[in-house]
Amino acid sequence: MSEWTAPAPVLHWVESYPVLTWQAERPWLAISSGVHGGGIGERSWVVNASVGTNYERDDPDVHVAELAAASGLSGAGTGLLTAVDVRLAVTNADNGVVASATTGVGLHPTWAAAKSSTASMLDPASESSVDTTPGTINVVCWLPVRMSEAALVNAVATVAEAKAQALREAEIPGTGTVTDAIVLLCPTNGPAESYGGPRSRIGSAMARAVHASIEEGLRVKSPRYEPWTAP
Repeated sequence: MSEWTAPAPVLHWVESYPVLTWQAERPWLAISSGVHGGGIGERSWVVNASVGTNYERDDPDVHVAELAAASGLSGAGTGLLTAVDVRLAVTNADNGVVASATTGVGLHPTWAAAKSSTASMLDPASESSVDTTPGTINVVCWLPVRMSEAALVNAVATVAEAKAQALREAEIPGTGTVTDAIVLLCPTNGPAESYGGPRSRIGSAMARAVHASIEEGLRVKSPRYEPWTAP
């Protein structure tokens, strides 16, 4: 088995909420927009955790660290939060890329270049009002080869493009939600890929895997986590 095989996700329960975790045997190079461990650097674990729709903590960074500790994770890591039930995460693989997505859109997709940042926006196609209450699409991708830091930045844009394509094809009026987050991880050694765009070797595989995961996630009718469904 390759030393850089993506770790399998493990589901934990912390205070009646599901927490999806990945613990690597050694650090991977990551780029993350997560509330904990965001930026570029080596990370040994990833958390994608469900929280309530009335989430009120003003220290999500600390909260993710607490969830990681409660789940027995070790090393430096990065984490994401979502009101989606992370048990509904969809994973697809393509040419060595493994992409996991939790997809929550409902009635609140957002246009990235909307003219207003107020609670009610207009769909530019129909001029109808769009509810912009936050939803979340979280994406975690494990890439099979080393990427340059520039290629990782490029790859983040590719994920956003694949997500927007999936939403467009599903006829959802928006390019995402206001709280979407992305974590991409790659090996720390080996020749570095210079590009992560949608026509590059790794970027194209990643785009397909992400698109497939979000496309499938959009078909879930009620993705929001409800505490009464806890085991």
